[in-house]
Amino acid sequence: MDLFQKLNEIEALLKRQYALGKEILTLDEGADYLCLSKSALYKMTSKKEIPFYNPGGKKIYFKKSELDNWVLNSKSISTEEIEDEINSYLGRTQKSRL
Repeated sequence: MDLFQKLNEIEALLKRQYALGKEILTLDEGADYLCLSKSALYKMTSKKEIPFYNPGGKKIYFKKSELDNWVLNSKSISTEEIEDEINSYLGRTQKSRL
């Protein structure tokens, strides 16, 4: 790895570290924070799939805590969790019939 690549990596790490300390993120910082491309994040805002702020109709901003909540609320339930829910439901149904 050459020096130029290492400097780019260091710059990217510094940008990410700076963004982690902020509560309000720009589009660039939000994309870095979520590890998405800017265009993917912008499409999500235009489809209103993700919470964002657009003061004055110009720049797009994100609240980091809302991005965290958005990620955590997008959980896909595992097969094991579904089976546990089914078994729990069936157990309650059988008890209520008794």
